Amino acid sequence: MTSRERVLAALEHRAPDRVPIDFGGTMVTGIHVSVVAALRDYYGLEKRPVKALDPGQMLGLVEDDLKTAMGIDVEGVFRLNTRFGFPLENWKPFRMYDGLEILVPGQFNCTVDENGDTLMHPQGDVAAPPSARMPKDGYFFDAIIRQEPIDEDRLNPEDNLEEFGPVSDAELQHLDASARAARSSGRAVIASFGGTSLGDIAIVPAPALKHPKGIRDITEWYISTRARRDYVHQVFEKQCEIALANFARIHAVAGDGIDAVFVCGTDFGTQKSSFCSVESFRELWLPYYKALNGWVHRNTNWKTFKHSCGAVAKFYPSFIEAGFDIVNPIQCSAAGMEPEALKSEFGGRLVFWGGGVDTQKTLPFGTPGQVRDEVLRRLEVFSRQGGYVFNTVHNIQAATPVENVAAMLEAVKEFNK
Repeated sequence: MTSRERVLAALEHRAPDRVPIDFGGTMVTGIHVSVVAALRDYYGLEKRPVKALDPGQMLGLVEDDLKTAMGIDVEGVFRLNTRFGFPLENWKPFRMYDGLEILVPGQFNCTVDENGDTLMHPQGDVAAPPSARMPKDGYFFDAIIRQEPIDEDRLNPEDNLEEFGPVSDAELQHLDASARAARSSGRAVIASFGGTSLGDIAIVPAPALKHPKGIRDITEWYISTRARRDYVHQVFEKQCEIALANFARIHAVAGDGIDAVFVCGTDFGTQKSSFCSVESFRELWLPYYKALNGWVHRNTNWKTFKHSCGAVAKFYPSFIEAGFDIVNPIQCSAAGMEPEALKSEFGGRLVFWGGGVDTQKTLPFGTPGQVRDEVLRRLEVFSRQGGYVFNTVHNIQAATPVENVAAMLEAVKEFNK
């Protein structure tokens, strides 16, 4: 099988010739720049600075030579602009706190505060208040909350929609070219168009806007899903309307050169519990996810991808009803997320994309032998009767030992023999 055929078989719940692998296909299945650099050294590849594909999480671009060395079967298509409002182009050098030299987009413009923290500015405008912070000696950026005082009598849902709008002609050209390039790789293609992750807390603070209005504090947003539901419904309804129009325009140019689309990055689970009840999910999110997934399934061959960390097994029946085909990252360390139970109950209806090894403990802090054992156990369960794409539990974090990452990949190869 080719890489694409392998992934398509998994998406159709057929057993492929081997378990397909994704690293770098999405912003939730990626690798920190420090580990990408270490992997390039490990495999003896040409020495060159790693590009920061996501300047917030500092995820590195996994280039074709490294994809080949790692056995990756998936190619990602990404928006022209980052979530900080500047494009992925005109790369320039940047030094991380640990001394690693990487490349960042040309409008990645930062300042350093009195504590030595690095501050990122929306749209690269250092005259605007910063929207994200990398603590001194840190490895990635956290959003800076810039919530204006809330006047309940003047709350306007339009203020929480400022960052959403019709996809531009330049963006369409970029997505078309990116999808064509990705398809020519022979790998399966997953695309991230943006604008569909309703209430994603990475987006709520509006890191791309210079002066965001509306409800932008994360805690206040969670409160609003309970106390201001009419407001949230109005935001979601308009956001969904915009997204559906964008889907139609994107599909008109990219067509079925795309195999899967990242729809939702909104988290519903914590380590032991959830951010809302199933009833709240069904009342507030389900109608809009049904509309988005329904359009995709009626008009395209794309499969739809749902990301949510944490203890979310209780939401899986609703995810299925909403029309999601794929779930990620399968956080097996969270309450109620045991692999055997999940595969047994949902394996015929959901494709599991991730969960191959724990990124909180085993991969960063275990031994290579412990990594190997966990990967083989997870593969034994998740790969049964297809319906599985190997990835970790969320992104591979900074300073993860490269020997452990190599042990993980070797374990997948061992299993596939």
